[in-house]
Amino acid sequence: MLACLRGVAVRGPVVGRDHLYVLVRDWLGPPAPVERSAALAELARRFLRGHGPADERDLAKWAGLTLRDARAGFGAIASELDRAARPVDSPLPEPRLLGSWDPVLLGWRSREPILGRHADAVITGGLFRPFALVEGRAAATWSFVDGTPELSPLRRLRRAERLALDADAVDVVRFLSGA
Repeated sequence: MLACLRGVAVRGPVVGRDHLYVLVRDWLGPPAPVERSAALAELARRFLRGHGPADERDLAKWAGLTLRDARAGFGAIASELDRAARPVDSPLPEPRLLGSWDPVLLGWRSREPILGRHADAVITGGLFRPFALVEGRAAATWSFVDGTPELSPLRRLRRAERLALDADAVDVVRFLSGA
């Protein structure tokens, strides 16, 4: 695990019931050289696709960068962003049930853009509860009741949103059952 965290090894193929670990250089080959400014721009671009809207302070916290580097990354892609620091061509995700500690809540200076006034319903005593993300915002919390995800809405859910979350609940149960 430490070798993976340090970028020396990665999980490779499955043999029998076990994953093998392989050296990064053997599995992926030598890395192509990347100019620092291009790397910061690409990091900012990818961060925003997965976590936008966000600002340079969010990127700095999430990636462990200096604020100067995060600003350089944002500056390099400024023409690609709308006013909310969100990639222009990046649609909001479909309604989804997210588990405890989903990365969407990690690394933010402020979780207000996602949680709004519902932060206390999703974060209790420093722990994150599973929640439903609809239009990029927390719309419900959820928990298992008799093996099925049950929603506790934080706002009124439209019929289409409820149907999408019900379909996602079927996928969650299927995934967790190993089917």
